[in-house]
Amino acid sequence: MKAHVSSILLGVRDMEQSKRFYTEGLGWKIQQDYGVSVFFEPDGGTPVGFYGREGLADQVGTSPEGGGFSGLVLTYVVRSEARVDEIMEEAAKAGAAILKPAGPLAWGGYGGSFADPDGYIWSLGYSAQGEDQPYAE
Repeated sequence: MKAHVSSILLGVRDMEQSKRFYTEGLGWKIQQDYGVSVFFEPDGGTPVGFYGREGLADQVGTSPEGGGFSGLVLTYVVRSEARVDEIMEEAAKAGAAILKPAGPLAWGGYGGSFADPDGYIWSLGYSAQGEDQPYAE
């Protein structure tokens, strides 16, 4: 396998709530809405989509129940501390649970994290070090 992800599917409990959070709250645009799944315009990156949690669990052969930290964190790297603050504010207004408010990070960068309505964790970050950051925007 290559170090590449073809798409990211998040199993959601409430499709409409999740769509509102990402479209109205964070400004994502829907590319395809199939009812049981939704894909967003990738804007040059890896496609992200939702699938009903139970259906997605069944598809991969596991239980839809789970809790606690899954070990999965979605990372979003931006080009300024101000943009980190803006996105954290957008997420909070959309109903995200702020897990770590934006601020200086132990390794020298700046960032924060939030959880969406299904508990998926987004880590926002900025670093003035290096020109080859995996910028999302």
